[in-house]
Amino acid sequence: MSWKETAAPVLTRMPSVTRPEGHVPFRRKLAWTGGVLVLYFFLTNVLLYGVGTGGGDIYGQFRSILAGGQGSILQLGIGPIVTASIVLQLLGGADLLGLDTNDPRDQVLYQGLQKLLVVVMIFLTGLPMVFLGNFLPTDPQVAQQLGIPTWGLSWIIFGQIAVGAILVLFMDEVISKWGVGSGIGLFIVAGVSQRLIGGFFSWSGLSEGATDGFFVTWFGIITGSVPIGSPLTLTGLQDLLLGAGAIIPLITTLLIFFIVVYAESVRVEIPLSHSRVKGARGRFPVKLIYASVLPMILVRALQANLQFLGRILHSQLGDGMPGWLGEYVVQQGVAQPVGGLFYYLAPIYSPQDWLGALGTRPLDILLRIGVDLTFMVAGGAIFAIFWVETTGMGPDATAKQIQNSGMQIPGFRKSPGVIEKVLERYIPQVTVIGGALVGLLAVAANMLGTIGTVSGTGLLLTVSITYKLYEEIAEEQLMEMHPMMRQMFGQSSD
Repeated sequence: MSWKETAAPVLTRMPSVTRPEGHVPFRRKLAWTGGVLVLYFFLTNVLLYGVGTGGGDIYGQFRSILAGGQGSILQLGIGPIVTASIVLQLLGGADLLGLDTNDPRDQVLYQGLQKLLVVVMIFLTGLPMVFLGNFLPTDPQVAQQLGIPTWGLSWIIFGQIAVGAILVLFMDEVISKWGVGSGIGLFIVAGVSQRLIGGFFSWSGLSEGATDGFFVTWFGIITGSVPIGSPLTLTGLQDLLLGAGAIIPLITTLLIFFIVVYAESVRVEIPLSHSRVKGARGRFPVKLIYASVLPMILVRALQANLQFLGRILHSQLGDGMPGWLGEYVVQQGVAQPVGGLFYYLAPIYSPQDWLGALGTRPLDILLRIGVDLTFMVAGGAIFAIFWVETTGMGPDATAKQIQNSGMQIPGFRKSPGVIEKVLERYIPQVTVIGGALVGLLAVAANMLGTIGTVSGTGLLLTVSITYKLYEEIAEEQLMEMHPMMRQMFGQSSD
């Protein structure tokens, strides 16, 4: 008996959002998407009950990618979902699952297995976050009021973040089936957009602890209320470009925006013609960023989990932690690696991570940049390949989709095998190049800095997801205007 037959009774009964019967009108899709986004913003402002003061965001700069909010019910964000996807990508890439995603029954098993892994990751991530390292410290007064020990209050806190993570899972599923785009993508866009808007327009007078945004700071520089050194000196020039002036982060933010939009428009178009409708022609685009930038979430999530492991080990071993493994100092309530293996595995977050130590520790900084660059470029290419193969975007699956839609490549015999051979000339190579390019851009953006302290990966994801969302909305509107096109692409016109 295979594992599929053994696990089927459990996996097929996992709770899921019901798929719509027939066509969902575009306005209703927008309504579902908007409603879920409002719920997401609401939940990021629902603070955890029983959490005391102290402790910092363990995700740090990864927060813009993993979404959610520190100290809120969405403490875990999309972390468990992404980590479960990494496990499934690796198992699927090694062909250990034996699941055919084109088979409806195997699709149900795959989705059920993903949900089960998400629950497992909630426990593996949430329990250390609550019970180890003082990342979510309990409030003794709340425990005393409830008449329970502090460990009992810790279980209540864990229950809240577990419920929040499960809500994120189902909100993502609602958008995927009833809305527009991907829930995970929209949550990332929402979080990064908040930071970008704050980076441009925030004013410290509105809330305690806030920092002034780009435009407010430059208003202060022009009026003289914000002191800045002479641009003729090295200190003043650095302050103007990377410090209060933030000219280079502004240029980087704009460059990333235009580069990603341009890269999304670069494509190889394979001509298609309909086998039954004479004169009906089309094109299948193989984009430069064919696998999109979503595989980059998996790479950064893997790095986030490695750093999370390092902080857990530091919290438990303290000074007994071997120096070769990691040396930590506490900054803003979070232990940051300053030496050892976990230091070299830590990504470059901002210009301050490498500029300040370049004069004192040049070899360490160069090694750390090299590791980060290798991790992102190689990881981006590898996960892009896994993403294409497991999401039905590979040459084999794409050839079958083109064949089932009634299209064929002019001048070639009508056969999925022939179409697959043509696609194999482009898709594998473009997938690797696109994944590596996205990784390179992410590291470059982090090293130069961005507005609002948004990570380079977060900015890349936001621009790419927004661009794809625009394309999907345009496609939905086109099919809404011309119902016959839904039939051509295999969608119900009911």
